Amino acid sequence: MQIFDPYATVAVPFPFTDRNSSKHRPAVVFSLRSFQKETGTCTCAMITSVPSAWPGDVPITDQNAAGLRVPSKIRLKSFTLDLDLIVRPRGTLAAVDKEGLKQALVTHCALETQS
Repeated sequence: MQIFDPYATVAVPFPFTDRNSSKHRPAVVFSLRSFQKETGTCTCAMITSVPSAWPGDVPITDQNAAGLRVPSKIRLKSFTLDLDLIVRPRGTLAAVDKEGLKQALVTHCALETQS
């Protein structure tokens, strides 16, 4: 079972099953390594290239670092997935994109920053 750093981008099956008929979609991990080790799961947000916008969407400015082929954005549609279902690592978010995701999570998910 591979453990991922927060802000790693990964390929996940969609729908989220172990069936061979699923497609691979990008996602970004935002759970801590300790959580993944304890539960065998990781919490992720979807990555999409669809042009429509949602509140909280975070444009990915460095798609090469993230391992993406097309301009994309992080969408705050989150899910927890068994680590064994992750297809492969893709990359990691650049610093500016990590900050964008952190800010979106604080703004839209009732998280508080430390003073």
